[in-house]
Amino acid sequence: MTDRYKASGSQTEFQPGSDDRVLRNVLGITSPEEMDEIELLLLEQLYREVLGPDFPAGKLSVADLKDWHYRWLGNVYPWAGEERSVNLAKGDFHFAAATQIPRLLEEFERNCLERFTPCDILSESELVAAIAVTHVELILIHPFREGNARLARLLADVMATQAGHGLLDYSDWDSEKASYFAAIQQGMAGDYGPMKRLAAAALTG
Repeated sequence: MTDRYKASGSQTEFQPGSDDRVLRNVLGITSPEEMDEIELLLLEQLYREVLGPDFPAGKLSVADLKDWHYRWLGNVYPWAGEERSVNLAKGDFHFAAATQIPRLLEEFERNCLERFTPCDILSESELVAAIAVTHVELILIHPFREGNARLARLLADVMATQAGHGLLDYSDWDSEKASYFAAIQQGMAGDYGPMKRLAAAALTG
């Protein structure tokens, strides 16, 4: 939830009455627990839509990610689907500066989405590498104000489905959060090995 992050910037607004624990939203929700529940229900709906009859079997783009984000949270946050305009950090770890996001998303689309998708011709080892690199790079950019990790998982699930696999099993990622975040940090230094191991476990789990 939002209180795990530090944020700075003129557009950082929390819902009045939430003790700065819930972002300003069009539903007037002030309870983090209620917001978590709503976001989860809407995410389940998004999964059904994206993985349904109109499944994106072709090459993916940043525009797809923005569309998914808007379809997921568009009835909750006025900025859904838009690139974030505030800086975010988790503890002492800073995600990409907001001013760099447009450039970084262009690079992400070129170096990850255009390179790896569609994933139907990838071997299992190639798919694992593609998911690992794509996941790390998207998390490091953190393009949206909220929901980046969950959207990155949806992207990984779409890539796996394109390659003929089922949805990934993220139980190890959730139970070993320190290892997961360490893998993200190592990926920032160009070492994708730890994330590849996590992706391989999730793919075969």
